[in-house]
Amino acid sequence: MVKAIQFIGFVMVLQGVSGTIDRLFVQPFMGIFLNFFNRVVIPRLDFLTGYEVYANLSLAVLGAAVLVAADRFEAS
Repeated sequence: MVKAIQFIGFVMVLQGVSGTIDRLFVQPFMGIFLNFFNRVVIPRLDFLTGYEVYANLSLAVLGAAVLVAADRFEAS
């Protein structure tokens, strides 16, 4: 179970960083998978219009928090 949570956190970090890179530059590889949050979720949420970079960075930070929480849960 902990490994699954760590995997989800890792994917969240990757998608957040990849979405930020895609917004600022161009993402040349694995765009469909790594930019799912950036290209599917964000355009459907009107309140995130203009804050796409912040939303992607928030996803990356949330993913890092999930990784830390899973690591601490595994240690106890």
